[in-house]
Parts: sequence; structure tokens; C-alpha cells
Amino acid sequence: MKRPSRRTLAAHGLTLLGGGTQPPPPSPDQARLEAFHNPSPRRAYQITFDCPEFTSLCPVTGQPDFAHIAIDYWPRRYCVESKSLKLYLGSFRNQGCFAETIVNRILDDLVACCQPRRATVTGHFTARGGIALVVTATHPA
Repeated sequence: MKRPSRRTLAAHGLTLLGGGTQPPPPSPDQARLEAFHNPSPRRAYQITFDCPEFTSLCPVTGQPDFAHIAIDYWPRRYCVESKSLKLYLGSFRNQGCFAETIVNRILDDLVACCQPRRATVTGHFTARGGIALVVTATHPA
């Protein structure tokens, strides 16, 4: 199978890949998830992103929240480009959001980006006050 060249990737709208060191956007609203054509669109297969260092802010106290985010999806026509995902997830760092909002927002943005066959986003949020929180959102619902 012929691998796409860097020029081919650029032609598919990948603007963040290979751009050197970049800070995350200041908010998820300003972040951009990018996708590329699935090299095996007829085959059902799973892609997993494991993000153990996710951070955001508590919307009430402003204190940092830490989570392990797992993203599992089965691509259809497009796959999410991982550097854009890294920058996108980093854009939550200074955002005050509840865990439930974060997990559902990630799923909604992933679905909007690549229209997967199915997808699951799970956030394992570190314990505060002795209670840990796990939030899972799935597409299709």
C-alpha cells in the first residue's frame, strides 16, 4: 500500500502536523480538530487515544482538576489527526468546566470532526474530597 506523502497530507487540510512546537489554543472554542482520509474505510477497526495528563479547572473553585481521558472510536471515512487532538485537549487547561460537560464536549467535537461509526469517551477524574468521578459518553447514543 502506498503511503501518502507530506504534500498529500497538507492537501487534505492538515495544518497543525509538522508545525513544530505550538502552545494549545486558549479555549476549546478556539481549538481545531483535524482529520485525514481513513486508509481502510471499508474495514471496521478501533482507534484508541489514551490521554493520562488531562487538566481543566473546577468551574466553582477555580482549582485544577486532573483526569485520564480515554477516547475509543471506529472510523468511517476520516481519522482524527493526533497532534490536533493533543492541542485540542490542552485547550481545556484554563477552562472552568464540569467533568460531565468536558466528556460530552469531547465526544461531540470528535463526532463533528470525523463522523465515526461509533465512539466512546471516558474521563476518569481524580478524587476530590475522597470521591473520584468517571464519566462515559457514547455515540451513537
